[in-house]
Amino acid sequence: MPHVFEYALLRAVPRQERGEFVNVGVLVYCKDLDFLGARVHVDEERLRALDPFLDVELLRANLAHLGVSCDGDPQAGPVAGTTPGQRFRWLTAPRSTIIQTSPAHTGLTDDPAESLDHLLRALVLPPEH
Repeated sequence: MPHVFEYALLRAVPRQERGEFVNVGVLVYCKDLDFLGARVHVDEERLRALDPFLDVELLRANLAHLGVSCDGDPQAGPVAGTTPGQRFRWLTAPRSTIIQTSPAHTGLTDDPAESLDHLLRALVLPPEH
């Protein structure tokens, strides 16, 4: 029987005043299966089109920290001691930084890791030609 899951896109917003962004990852949370995961892909060429001066390495480091937060790793700080659902809510809370999230969406899955990979391919990776 499928389980409800939630997901949100991770967006890089290099120049907030312009409101332009590039999808750089996805978060998936499934309460029933105690799953919280993130996958990222940084398309440097697309990001440089929005801001040629963007510090891409800093963006990658911040995205890596998001992954550590998903995993509940103590390096993430106090958020590591929370439940996966609380971490998902913390990660998807509105913020005005270079990394922002879309509103949360829902779906059904038997395998949240596969759903995470599918969403990365469908919504983040460049389309295959």
